[in-house]
Amino acid sequence: MPLPKALPKAELHLHIEGTLEPELAFALAARNGVTLPYADTTALREAYEFSDLQSFLDLYYGLMAVLRTAEDFTELADAYLERAAGQGVRHAEIFFDPQAHTARGVPIGTVIEGLGAALDRAGERYGISTRLIMCFLRDESAESAMATLEAAKPYLHRITGVGLDSAEVGHPPAKFREVYEEAARLGLRRVAHAGEEGPAEYVREALDVLGVERVDHGLRCMEDPELVDRLARERVPLTLCPLSNVRLRVSDTLADHPLRAMMAAGLLVTVNSDDPAYFGGYAGDNFDAVRTALSLEPEQLRALARNSFEASFLEDDEPRRARYLAEVEAFDFGAS
Repeated sequence: MPLPKALPKAELHLHIEGTLEPELAFALAARNGVTLPYADTTALREAYEFSDLQSFLDLYYGLMAVLRTAEDFTELADAYLERAAGQGVRHAEIFFDPQAHTARGVPIGTVIEGLGAALDRAGERYGISTRLIMCFLRDESAESAMATLEAAKPYLHRITGVGLDSAEVGHPPAKFREVYEEAARLGLRRVAHAGEEGPAEYVREALDVLGVERVDHGLRCMEDPELVDRLARERVPLTLCPLSNVRLRVSDTLADHPLRAMMAAGLLVTVNSDDPAYFGGYAGDNFDAVRTALSLEPEQLRALARNSFEASFLEDDEPRRARYLAEVEAFDFGAS
């Protein structure tokens, strides 16, 4: 039986720019007078074959050229939320990359207000609660990250936390110590990508130097038994993205993915879609894929969904979290 995508879940590792489907990219390009180097949507989809993280990032940043106005960002977020609702997502904590836009002359306020317009009505339109997490590009300077945080201060009422993404190797978490200290002083939650292509030591550094509350990816923690024990003991959430890991050659196949072993080790792991337009599936598709490839039982899937809400930044709305968790417990796999 295919996985019922209706299983309630939170998505905690989702780059909104990575939800830009080819059809929307061409529509926005036409609206904004941008010429894409692809003949049509088919040719663009054929370009979604990546050898590693950097080959993906090159296309990812290039395609952002079509995002120019607040309306563009609103349309992008609306398209994601509609798809996510159809895949059982009840709560989404959404990453965005302001530096990738300000570098192109798009003001940070345009990005935030554009996304915010969609998120403000996400509950009413799609039945999804949302949080917004501003990510720093780790292959840019720490000074640029601090300037971005400063520029975001007028919009902090819309931002729940900060994150760290983009090319990992050669850019250790400690590079951003001061930025994260300032984010903590401002009362922002803290997450960071670590241990995807970078070593397990980057996971430890993200915890000890940046003070992160969640680790995005974190697969390579499995190379360090002491770190695994610590993550399990401290109940540090890890936001895994299985289809992404295969597309970017972090795992050779889904059958090789460490998710099952991580669950067995007592880690608080969640399943997410990362950049679903590029990696072949949204949140429910990732649940479906790991169920098949790793022979997960319904109660293991329920545990993953439960983890997603427990790992979410819903401390300001515990009744909502409790409702979502009750929906997970009441979900009937056999009835779908």
